[in-house]
Amino acid sequence: MARPEVHPLGSCESSAVGVGTRLGAYTRVLEGAVLGAGCQLADHVHVARQVVVGARAVLEGGARLGAGVVLEDDVFVGPNAVLAPPLPARAGGLAEPAAATLVREGAVIGASAVVLAGVTVGRQAQVSAGAVVTRDVPPMAIVAGNPAAIVGYVDSRLPAAGAAAPAGTYREVPSSVSGVSYHEFPVHEDLRGVLSVGEFERQVPFSPKRYFLVYDVPSAEVRGAHAHRECHQFLVCVRGAISVMADDGLHRQQWRLERPEQGLYLPPMVWAAQFAYTADAVLLVFASHLYDSAEYIRDYDAFLEACAQRARPEEHA
Repeated sequence: MARPEVHPLGSCESSAVGVGTRLGAYTRVLEGAVLGAGCQLADHVHVARQVVVGARAVLEGGARLGAGVVLEDDVFVGPNAVLAPPLPARAGGLAEPAAATLVREGAVIGASAVVLAGVTVGRQAQVSAGAVVTRDVPPMAIVAGNPAAIVGYVDSRLPAAGAAAPAGTYREVPSSVSGVSYHEFPVHEDLRGVLSVGEFERQVPFSPKRYFLVYDVPSAEVRGAHAHRECHQFLVCVRGAISVMADDGLHRQQWRLERPEQGLYLPPMVWAAQFAYTADAVLLVFASHLYDSAEYIRDYDAFLEACAQRARPEEHA
């Protein structure tokens, strides 16, 4: 490992520093820390012992990394952000967290944000300025607030508002995510009430074998966050409102389901998550298959690998 470029008012006690890493004024890196190549540490940064920082990390002024923190490559930590160390044990020393604090590749920690010990911030996730992260953040998620909750996903926007379907008619709107489609069903209203109806196999392209309801979900919670290998699903928020993110490994999009005549079709091999539930939200999900735990892909990296394998059919010939 090379010696870093250290400002005359900075201090680097570690000998494990990559080529091209620079330390600003009043920045201190303690013995036992590891810094990768090409890192940029601005003024007044503090890096504790047992910290591991990957290549090309950027730590803005006043950022603090507590003991046991691991940053993967290309992580950005904003000014005055704190990745907290474990709490001291009663007898002195450190009480080990349940797991290491881990910030995955390409993630962004905003200015003055706090990430508690033992939390994992997923690949390319974004922690907004001032957020307090008390639980794991999924890959690509954008979180904000105290405690932090998901408010969106990176590179995932709501579709542009199109013209409303004429009253009493049905429409289907394709999306940028492979196979995913948004549906609006006809609504019929008279003195007896309101009726909305859809037809499986004609409008929704599968026949359901199972349904389930999701409700009483705290607004900070995320449901889904997985893909199915074979199962098709159709989502209808029959009360309240939810947001849905779908991702095919190349493209990502969001929808807001807030009326019972709206539906979203999710084919197999699409990563999906539901978030931002209103307090009264009731989500109805129809599924083409009976429950089988082996049919789920619950790790995003494993999902990306499965997508890559499907895109290389010659390997399976």
